[in-house]
Amino acid sequence: MSHPNEILDDVTGLISLPDVYLRIQELLDDPKANLVDFANVVAADPNISTRVLRMANSAFFGFAAKIESLSRAINIMGIAQLHDLVLSVSAVNSFAGIPNDVMDMSIFWRRSVLCGISARLLASQCNVLDAQRLFVAGLLHDIGHLILYNKLPDLSKQAIQQSSEQGKPLFVVERFLIGYHYGQVGSELMGNWNLPESYRETTAFHMEPSKAQQFQLEAAIIHIGRQIAHSMIKAVELNGIESADPCVWGITGLSEEIIGPVAQQAKKHMADVIHLIQPG
Repeated sequence: MSHPNEILDDVTGLISLPDVYLRIQELLDDPKANLVDFANVVAADPNISTRVLRMANSAFFGFAAKIESLSRAINIMGIAQLHDLVLSVSAVNSFAGIPNDVMDMSIFWRRSVLCGISARLLASQCNVLDAQRLFVAGLLHDIGHLILYNKLPDLSKQAIQQSSEQGKPLFVVERFLIGYHYGQVGSELMGNWNLPESYRETTAFHMEPSKAQQFQLEAAIIHIGRQIAHSMIKAVELNGIESADPCVWGITGLSEEIIGPVAQQAKKHMADVIHLIQPG
């Protein structure tokens, strides 16, 4: 398989976003849509609506006032943040039934959540507008691996082993062994899902932020968030070698001194956020 779309053809029926998210996408393209329309769509899915309200009132996502209804939540947070919250829950749920024998899923989602939390905190430091979308980008940056683990488990294990033994970044080894890497797979999937271009580009280039065209800052933020998450989980044997690209400090204007404080904040919120987004 020389192109990630080939592997995606085999899993399209297994990995799809729920109707509630697809309806939100439709409303975003409808100039006549209003807040009531969005609230009605979310309310039609009890699982999603409950999670959105819980997330809106959580310590990490929360707003100043207690939010007791979907309409008030949407009115306060806005359509963009509603989209991001529903997308985060929908995407995690879509992978709930995809088996793999390469990665412990609890480790995978802990690391992904830590990356998302760290990315949002870093985005605020960089004065990025709508920093919430960096949480989603960080949460989903690694979903390409779930597809590789499911469809190409032996090659995935071989890539992890060679990355550790040779001291090479995992995406470089994957590109050599498979012909493409997890970021490309994740980006192609996001294209199939019609997600915004910012998600596609940060997923494709977070391991090489300087190659991003439109969203280089966001890709660099995800890169740093990923390093923080990996260092906190400390599961190198499962994930290959991870080391920061020096270019990210120039792109973001941040310094390595920010890593410690962000890691502490991420650790503080990790358990609550995992509880909010996990399937079930």
